[in-house]
Amino acid sequence: QVQLVESGGGLVHPGSSLRLSCAVSGAIWDYSSIAWFRQVPGKAREGVACISNNSRVRKYTDALKGRFTINKSNANKTVHLQINNLTPDDTTLYYCAADSAMHASDGCSETTKDYTYWGKWTQFTVGS
Repeated sequence: QVQLVESGGGLVHPGSSLRLSCAVSGAIWDYSSIAWFRQVPGKAREGVACISNNSRVRKYTDALKGRFTINKSNANKTVHLQINNLTPDDTTLYYCAADSAMHASDGCSETTKDYTYWGKWTQFTVGS
């Protein structure tokens, strides 16, 4: 059974950094691309970053490039999303997702329809 669990939320100050984690369990880890999405209530879920199963490919949404870094830890089957220079606009729900369909092409996608497995979400608030 595949399960994704996000963590790392809380209250953070503007300009600070935060690391979100997505722990993946199940047999999908060795074959999966993982992505982070975020969603403001009432709006569409948007891709933030993704990483291919062997970490050779990383993609970031253009508007967020430079502040976000995605990495995989094979030792504990976790994908991290590092976010620097936080602003109040970063305050929203963050989801991680996984899918094995892109394994053969060693790619990843920032599109929600390309992912089968989803975590519940984690949330943080940027404020003083």
